[in-house]
Amino acid sequence: MANTDIFQIRTEDAPLLAAPVSTRGVVGWMRQNLFSSVANTVLTIVGILIAYWIIMPFIQFAIINAVWTGSDRTACLPVEGATHAGACWAYVIDYLPQFIYGRYPTDEVYRVNIVYAMFVLLLVPLLMPTMPFKTANAILFLVVFPVVSYFLLTGLVFGDTVVLPIVGTARWGGLLVTMVIAVTGIVASLPLGVALALGRRSNMPIIKLVSVIFIEFWRGVPLITVLFMSSVMLPLFLPEGVTFDKLLRVLIGVTLFSAAYMAEVVRGGLQAIPKGQYEGAMALGLRFWQMMGLIILPQALKLVIPGIVNTFIGLFKDTTLVLIVGMFDLLGQIQSSFSDPTWSTPTQGHTGYLFAAIVFWIFCFGMSRYSIFMENRLHTGHKR
Repeated sequence: MANTDIFQIRTEDAPLLAAPVSTRGVVGWMRQNLFSSVANTVLTIVGILIAYWIIMPFIQFAIINAVWTGSDRTACLPVEGATHAGACWAYVIDYLPQFIYGRYPTDEVYRVNIVYAMFVLLLVPLLMPTMPFKTANAILFLVVFPVVSYFLLTGLVFGDTVVLPIVGTARWGGLLVTMVIAVTGIVASLPLGVALALGRRSNMPIIKLVSVIFIEFWRGVPLITVLFMSSVMLPLFLPEGVTFDKLLRVLIGVTLFSAAYMAEVVRGGLQAIPKGQYEGAMALGLRFWQMMGLIILPQALKLVIPGIVNTFIGLFKDTTLVLIVGMFDLLGQIQSSFSDPTWSTPTQGHTGYLFAAIVFWIFCFGMSRYSIFMENRLHTGHKR
């Protein structure tokens, strides 16, 4: 009888076994990213020590030794035997209304709160790609919201009837001024920057020359000089009796300054578009504005999202420079509070600047994370 080989054929999948503990979860991530080699292990340990050396004093000052309640400076003075106290958050809490509204009348603060609420309720849906009614939302945010906010913040009078009491911009301050300058500059500088970028690449000599002169002039002048000129020197060149509100002059100067930098960012995106895209659009019979609006600009703006957001972040932080022309934004309002002897302590300045840093970091970090989200969503290439 011939030898017969017996084979066993599996008819079901073998049971799945869990990956080794050293290659999954937190342990696996740490082994792969932090301790994958001797050099990486040494760098990780050194990094942990440096982080501990930097972060622990900060936590101790801002949280552990911080003073959260109190009515005056005595609550934030160092205790007997201690070299220094922690952060005086009681001072920040007491001054918080001024940090947010400046010297805006207390009885009219609800108007500022309405503007803040409208801003959030209109901006959040606009930034969410899946939300419906984008066109109506954009019209409300870009057209209706500025007009309503203007009358809410400044006041409204019909003849002899006072609907809303007039509040001059000289009484605005704190976060209100920061947000007004930053939002206005961001919203107005982007379309102006796009127009300047297109003008600089135009084949029409006059338009190209004007765009180049405008961009190079504003990029060659420091923002402090722009603010000083717009606030102090501009009235000297106006006809007698003609004047502008100081805040309006600052808004115009900041917008023009930011638009020049935005133009160069957008121009970089336009130059990155292959020539074949232009030729393909023209082959389809598209006119210039159709080609730019439907083919070129969507691709160019997508490529330069990091640069655009970086310009926005820089503009938001540069709003602190308005202090030089006598406008008290958030940082200016904090600095002005240092003259109050009620809260004069060795840690008052540190606490005030720390509060300003936290507020600016929250806004800038939020813009940065949203830009990353939009980059990933609009990415059309192949990622590994």
